[in-house]
Amino acid sequence: MLSLVATTTLLLTTSAQAQVRMKEEKPGLLQKAKISADAATAAAQAKVSKGKIVSAEIEEENGKLIFSFDIKTEGKTGIDEVNVDAVSGKVLSVQHETPKDEADEAAADKKKP
Repeated sequence: MLSLVATTTLLLTTSAQAQVRMKEEKPGLLQKAKISADAATAAAQAKVSKGKIVSAEIEEENGKLIFSFDIKTEGKTGIDEVNVDAVSGKVLSVQHETPKDEADEAAADKKKP
């Protein structure tokens, strides 16, 4: 069974003035968030200030509602994934993912029910 991701009409403007569409893992998650998508975006961008946000999603991960951002930095392979708590606004993690890590994660996501 394929996993579907609902896409909202919310567009975020990053510091580089590029618009990124915020995706919802399932409908209604943005309404559950206690901080705005813009506040979460600002927190993520501050952690990888020289990067450009290439994707943004709100999802439930390990029982927590989080905003997840993939940030690409010019001259660096892979991406930095920044997770922001959608309730407190605290940055939970910043993790560099190699191209292989990204491919493995995409394959695992396809297997989710």
